[in-house]
Amino acid sequence: MQDLKKRIVRSVVLICLCNVIITSVYADIAVIVHPTNNSVLDQKSIERIYMGKLKSFENGRSALPINASKGAATREEFNRLLMGRSDSQLTAFWSKLMFTGKGTPPMELATDQDILATVSANQDAIGYVDAASVTDTVKVVKIYNKGTSK
Repeated sequence: MQDLKKRIVRSVVLICLCNVIITSVYADIAVIVHPTNNSVLDQKSIERIYMGKLKSFENGRSALPINASKGAATREEFNRLLMGRSDSQLTAFWSKLMFTGKGTPPMELATDQDILATVSANQDAIGYVDAASVTDTVKVVKIYNKGTSK
């Protein structure tokens, strides 16, 4: 009986540790726009912009979505937290649209610094970065916390 209790306690401790390790891997993701962009963006509108279904902000300006490069941790987190899809699912989605001539995937940039620089220089841009990378050159419209999902 004591052995069973010890095993149960160890299992619970192991599960808790695994949960801490897994959630610490995830980064908080900040969705950013140019500081002059006064559009109100909720999760649905951000998702629609990144799926090519919404082409402009509520202020009438064109929306230029920017993705992190393939394999980037922020991209995987953004896809998981906001889009509710894997990178391979989104690649297949965009491949189909490109093949039929109905859409072009978001521009890809290599680093958070590249995304910050592009968004701060372009009033139409919307991007996402690790929340820890945000500077005062952009405006944060939404933060998705690590370990949460859509």
